[in-house]
Amino acid sequence: MSHFRIGRVESDTGTAYLVYTEVANWVLLQEGSDLTLIDGGYPGQAKTVLESIRAIGARPEDIRGALLTHAHVDHLGGLAKLQARYGFDVYMDPIEVAHARRDYLQQADVGDIAPIAYRPRVLRWLTAVTPLGVLSRAGLPDAQAFPEPLDLPGRPQPVAAYGHTDGHSAYLANDGAVLVSGDALVSGHPISSVAGPQCIGDAFQHDVDEARRSVESFTTLDATTLFPGHGPMYRGSVAEAADRALNR
Repeated sequence: MSHFRIGRVESDTGTAYLVYTEVANWVLLQEGSDLTLIDGGYPGQAKTVLESIRAIGARPEDIRGALLTHAHVDHLGGLAKLQARYGFDVYMDPIEVAHARRDYLQQADVGDIAPIAYRPRVLRWLTAVTPLGVLSRAGLPDAQAFPEPLDLPGRPQPVAAYGHTDGHSAYLANDGAVLVSGDALVSGHPISSVAGPQCIGDAFQHDVDEARRSVESFTTLDATTLFPGHGPMYRGSVAEAADRALNR
């Protein structure tokens, strides 16, 4: 799958791009000629990540470091392939490092999906993501915890957003105007019948209650644009979007 759309937000710290695909998103933060990559889609989307980098007039060699929201295959897979090829460092919440290295795996499995597999949306999603590597259990052996200070292009700032996985992290970018929310708060998903801000389905959550508490914490943010891990870019109060998601 090579189709993607790019949304952008500009600020004094550079330009933030959301690369949207039908199955997973990633983010590029550009400051001058330097890039930060956040997430990287499925293993089979690594080539598409490269296409998106070139689409904004940059090169993969411009990546000065990468960030991971969480270590599910649809966020880690393409990123791990690119890291192995280009050698940039990949940082994440300290709790998520062992997950990324595959010391353990907190990911929906057959037992989680089977009860909903009869639904047409789920079947279509499985058909789309199976060739992209949804069954891959490969990790990121070189995963690292955030350094102090975290000094990357676009000046992203981590925001703890635990629950979807134990160490899930969101990121504020563009001077706090953009929340890169990973799967803590999304604007759509292939198996969801609704559009707009929402919590991802319980089948994909490691700890549903903790995940909701993380979304509650977003209601205190001043961000005005949401870059979700799934679904299109959302322009508007992120605090209101989080409240909407909690009350669906």
